[in-house]
Amino acid sequence: MAARRGSRDAATREAAAMVHSAAGETSRVTAAKAATATIPIVFATGSDPVADGLITSLNRPGGNVTGVSFLGGVVGAKRLELLRQLVPKATTIAFLVHPRLTNTEAERRDVLAAAQASGQQLVVADVSDLREIEEAFTTFVRHSAGALYVGTGAFLTSNRVRLAALAAQYALPSSFSQREGAEAGGLMSYGTSQTDAYRQVGVYAARILKGEKPGDLPMAQATKFEFVVNLKTAKALGLEFHPQLLATADEVIE
Repeated sequence: MAARRGSRDAATREAAAMVHSAAGETSRVTAAKAATATIPIVFATGSDPVADGLITSLNRPGGNVTGVSFLGGVVGAKRLELLRQLVPKATTIAFLVHPRLTNTEAERRDVLAAAQASGQQLVVADVSDLREIEEAFTTFVRHSAGALYVGTGAFLTSNRVRLAALAAQYALPSSFSQREGAEAGGLMSYGTSQTDAYRQVGVYAARILKGEKPGDLPMAQATKFEFVVNLKTAKALGLEFHPQLLATADEVIE
């Protein structure tokens, strides 16, 4: 009995490790998938898992892989509109993009289309390293940008503290896709709740450990969205908001 329990505990740790290592960038999930065709892999992604070749279809992923998609880039138009409401005097909005990824390019198209439809001027900068980020802010100042839209993706998310600091330095109200960006000092964030997405990952991991096959579990879609406003940052920028606008926020950081 002890031997069977030990084997089960080892399997549980192995499966949990795969969940942890696969969650995040598409490249990590691809690496995990290439490493094994038998150990169940449960992942969370902000990209399109079918387009990225991680699964065969959303309804029946197939193989040993399934997970949760929070598709952060598909709400670009909504996030742009919220930023416009918070900073209505911004005639030009800066837009940072980490290029050549499925989700970031989809977001680029979404935001550009929304800007064109509303007559909003954008200054777009593709950035792949810290030097390009620094150069982008110089470009934004030269074009008199009045606000900053920070694109999705692991690179920009991992540099949120630096981005928030630069936005404060240049007095640019900034919008992030995840609440951590607002917590780091950005003006606002809007996007799917990653906490909720990873909770769903845990639910799937538990179901698999009870015997279900990952390939039979359809990709779950994160459905909980969060709108966070950093009022402390707003005050530092000299911005004031109508109470009704703040009332629409899920959280106000003071």
